[in-house]
Amino acid sequence: MLSTLGILRSSMFRSNMTVGRSFQQVARMFGQLQCPRCLRILPVQGTRQMSQTLTKQIKPSKPIFARFNLVNLIQRTTTQAQFSDISPQAQKIVGWWLMGCAVMCFGAVVLGGVTRLTESGLSMVDWRLIKDMRPPRNEQEWEEEFENYKKFPEYQYFSSRREVTLSDFKFIFYMEWFHRLWGRTTGLVFALPAIFFWKKGWIAQQMKKRIVIYGALIGFQGFMGWYMVKSGLKDDIDIPRVSQYRLSVHLGTAIFLYSLFLFGALGHLSKPGLLASTKQISKLRGMAHGVMTMAVVTAISGAFVAGLDAGLTYNSWPKMADKWFPDDLWANTPKWKNIFENPTTVQFIHRHLAEATIIFIGFFWWVCRKSPVPQRVKLAASCCLWMSVLQAALGISTLLMYVPTHLAATHQAGSLVLVGFGTWLAHELKRLPKI
Repeated sequence: MLSTLGILRSSMFRSNMTVGRSFQQVARMFGQLQCPRCLRILPVQGTRQMSQTLTKQIKPSKPIFARFNLVNLIQRTTTQAQFSDISPQAQKIVGWWLMGCAVMCFGAVVLGGVTRLTESGLSMVDWRLIKDMRPPRNEQEWEEEFENYKKFPEYQYFSSRREVTLSDFKFIFYMEWFHRLWGRTTGLVFALPAIFFWKKGWIAQQMKKRIVIYGALIGFQGFMGWYMVKSGLKDDIDIPRVSQYRLSVHLGTAIFLYSLFLFGALGHLSKPGLLASTKQISKLRGMAHGVMTMAVVTAISGAFVAGLDAGLTYNSWPKMADKWFPDDLWANTPKWKNIFENPTTVQFIHRHLAEATIIFIGFFWWVCRKSPVPQRVKLAASCCLWMSVLQAALGISTLLMYVPTHLAATHQAGSLVLVGFGTWLAHELKRLPKI
């Protein structure tokens, strides 16, 4: 409280809200504030009472952005006070650690996409937490691993069409091994610093619950990875591949983790701007979360496309085989299964979700341009818009060129970049906690 009043006493602030007059002196000694309208002294006992009193006494006549809005200044000061026992340097260290975890999640998703595109995901038929961290070391171990792989449907499927050599197996094995190693390394990059920072007292109280959630999600992600692989090792499937349902959950969890880590990192490294509590700002805040949600949903729908190889069904755009609505769009029964199990329907949904996302982001960008918001919000909105356009171009190119690995992997990476920009946008419009 004393630090809050000290900051408020330190200088004179002027408001660009049309309250009829400028603030004269926003803080008096011993917790007394002067109302800028009636000039009477407002005794304040604590920060919550301060916020409530000011909210009642000072009401803007227009819902516009306030660069130095006093109520939001107090809220922001209190937000900073949540880290009052933690040095600024420690906050930055924790922030960069969370950013590093976000980068690791980004890499895991990209590697997972490449593993799927090279059909390497079913090369490791066992799951051993420690032993899997090293590949076979000699020819005998490679032969044993190869013989184990031959017992499962993927080898039988490929060998019936072409010869599968030990060299071929080594390539797909290393792809899957590196993906698993990256996932385990991500867990260590998170867990070891988390324990250290927790013991040092560098984790703020409101962050501790989130740290536990992060750890639980990483554990669930590891379990989901093996559960997904297990679905592709069954003998009762025509084409050996993992379940698109489990793949979508695996990818969705990774994207969710990436977004959480990035949002937490931004909270430590970059404070959101001061925004007036108006209906206009509330609408923009809701739309920003809509941008992020649509980007995530479109990315997860891409997991169904990958799981069913739906990108190889209709390789034309904007129509599908010269039709807006293909004949086999609802070929399966019951009808709802087409949404998740019909490659044509899955691709149809993904491409039109992407188009809807671009339109929505474009509309949000236009609204931001007309709104009195900080420049960083407009910059984040512009980044979302141009990244969505680039992402659409990558998706169309991938489709027209029959899903080459490099383009498809870049397209998947682009979806994460777009989610990252959406997360940044939501952070810039973040609602500061009430005091």
